[in-house]
Amino acid sequence: MSKGTSLPYKRVLLKLSGRVFGTEKQGLDFNEVCKVASIIKNVHRKTGVQIAIVIGAGNLFRGRYVDGTKIDHVVADQIGMLGTVMNALALQEEMERLGNSTRVMSSISIPTVCELFIRRRALRHMEKGRIVILAGGTGNPYFTTDSAAALRAIELKCAVLLKASDIDDIYDKDPKKFPDAKKIGKVDYQTALEKGLKVMDSTAFALCQSRKMPIIIFNFERRENLEKIIEGESIGTLISDNPTT
Repeated sequence: MSKGTSLPYKRVLLKLSGRVFGTEKQGLDFNEVCKVASIIKNVHRKTGVQIAIVIGAGNLFRGRYVDGTKIDHVVADQIGMLGTVMNALALQEEMERLGNSTRVMSSISIPTVCELFIRRRALRHMEKGRIVILAGGTGNPYFTTDSAAALRAIELKCAVLLKASDIDDIYDKDPKKFPDAKKIGKVDYQTALEKGLKVMDSTAFALCQSRKMPIIIFNFERRENLEKIIEGESIGTLISDNPTT
């Protein structure tokens, strides 16, 4: 599908785990960052969809690293938020090298490194065709980057929250334990809660449910999936208010 063709989603929020940029032992693997950048670049170039990206920092730091220590949880979360800035800058570097126009915006003020997140400015960047990379989580401790993704998707009036994963489908129960486990292609919020589907953390999920923000969980390791979703194909699992429509 080329630019100008009607798309089901004009503006999307892509949530990326830090793991797509490298393992916890590797930290930042620029070969992996380049792969991610090329996937997003190709989708943006071919479709013209407006894209905002929220990035985690699991490849650099996790709060559990300080479990059993005397490190303050707030400090641990602040370290994690700074890790997302590192990942965001790495992604920006690769995307700019590939020819994309980008902006890194952080909820933490680091004026010599990137822009402070200002909603109207972020919207303007996307309207001008720039890919906005959102770092720093929500800027507050005790909130995950899932919560940041849900918040920014709603603030920026995105049509859908796309959560990148390493699995193809969500099942109604653990397929490793239950041979009769069934794939879930579409499900409403309440059913997802009742079935205990591990879509995202409860705060993020509740926010999406309250504002009727649809969520698609999909396998980002299959390079073609992001483009297929943007073009309207049914990929992964859709969680929404009315998934039958």
